[in-house]
Amino acid sequence: MVPSLGRSTADAARRLAGLANIFAKWQSRRVDEDFEKALDAVGPRLKRLRARRDVTLTALARRTGISVSTLSRLEAGLRRPTLEQLLPLARAHGVTLDELVDAPPTGDPRINLRPLACDDGAVILPLTRRPGGIQAYKFVLPAAAESQEPALRTHEGHDWVYVLNGTLRLVLDRHDLLLAAGEAAEFDTRTPHWFGATPAGPVEFLSLVGRQGERAHVRAVTA
Repeated sequence: MVPSLGRSTADAARRLAGLANIFAKWQSRRVDEDFEKALDAVGPRLKRLRARRDVTLTALARRTGISVSTLSRLEAGLRRPTLEQLLPLARAHGVTLDELVDAPPTGDPRINLRPLACDDGAVILPLTRRPGGIQAYKFVLPAAAESQEPALRTHEGHDWVYVLNGTLRLVLDRHDLLLAAGEAAEFDTRTPHWFGATPAGPVEFLSLVGRQGERAHVRAVTA
């Protein structure tokens, strides 16, 4: 628990609400745009993969259970693929689903970061480029004002946070926590929550956000 930081001003509350709204709208818009671009690029990529493996449409149809006519229309861009079609196609071509829908033409694995700067000095950097699924972000938040008071909110999803530098204040319902560098937290976003920096200084942290309760799973490796 941390001492009370005092009552927030109306301006501080509006800034916090504005940050949440901007981020939500930006995330939704970016995902939709990336998804549309990814689907448009699938057809030519399917054709290149099949030509590279020297496989006929007939042979591919037998392996995937997708008709020759449907495969032909998918490769020509006359039909957009469904997830049920992409999964067997990825297996047949020996690539991951991510590679099939969003592989860079040069094979360059680097992500072109496009930071979102907010009016209050916060910066959000997307660390993933695939549509749907768990999304990763880096947050850089400026030091909080002494008068800043959390404005808790809820939404569908699951969040996992890891602090890189500074101290993150995380409020979960009635729990008020301080996370130092190297510490992590995981929670259902349907629980009223708020996060931010403290007056002591800025904070940098990673966030993995899944929709509708989708969680990040950490695999433990034993000897």
